[in-house]
Amino acid sequence: MKYSSDDIASAMSLQFATYINVSISTIWLYDYACSLHEEWTFLLQSQWSKVKCLYIVTRYLPFIILAVNLYLDFTSNDNPSRCRVLGNTESGVGVASVIFSECLFILRTYVLWNKNRMLLAATLSTFFTVIVASLIIDSTASVLAEYATSAIPGITGCYHSSIGFQLSIQYILLSGFQLGLMILTLIRAIQSWRMNSSRLYVVLVKHNVFYYTCGFLFSLANVFTSLLFQYAYRTLLDEFQVIILAILATRMHHHLWQMNQHAYHSDALVRIPISDMSSLNSTV
Repeated sequence: MKYSSDDIASAMSLQFATYINVSISTIWLYDYACSLHEEWTFLLQSQWSKVKCLYIVTRYLPFIILAVNLYLDFTSNDNPSRCRVLGNTESGVGVASVIFSECLFILRTYVLWNKNRMLLAATLSTFFTVIVASLIIDSTASVLAEYATSAIPGITGCYHSSIGFQLSIQYILLSGFQLGLMILTLIRAIQSWRMNSSRLYVVLVKHNVFYYTCGFLFSLANVFTSLLFQYAYRTLLDEFQVIILAILATRMHHHLWQMNQHAYHSDALVRIPISDMSSLNSTV
């Protein structure tokens, strides 16, 4: 039986997406295995706080995302309804993961600005607007878009057939928000560089800038892939961004906690109570 060039291109995109998802899962599991001892030390020794809860959710939500992704990639998906349910589940959990990752760094920015309540209110309001707009776009796209599968036997997986434009709007909104937070961090760093040059403060600023830069660049890349590519290629970097942001958010938070513990015990540095953000409990 002969297949059209469109069928072949679709099948190749599904296979390539499977390779990418397996690679992402390997990276996540490797990172988790390498940091397992340190992570349990942090979980057992750090004080319980709202930010610690954010950390735990951010750390373990990707397991659900990867499990659903791999199930979609390696099982036969002849039923479009099942593809839709699993796809919507994976998309919803992915949005939740990004929300929790961003919240960790919104709180960091809030602390950098000396817990400015007006800044926090403006940031959370903007973030809430971005979330609501993204959820509306995502739900609309989920209803209108059809899931496509490969016509070639043996090729598993499915993908949204027409969500490029809607997906690009979501990432444009997210990239704008991340760029704004990066600018706020840089402004505060320039203002306070000479007044507060402790190692912990410097690391906090570097973490924020690096996280926002990575998020911004990933969002821009997703805008281009969603608009320029077809088939399963459109969402290749979607889950990659979610997983990388989760790794960065949890790794950086854990690293900051370790530094704060060392500063507390050695008294060699000026201690900033940001390790588990317990100083925010009364205000957030």
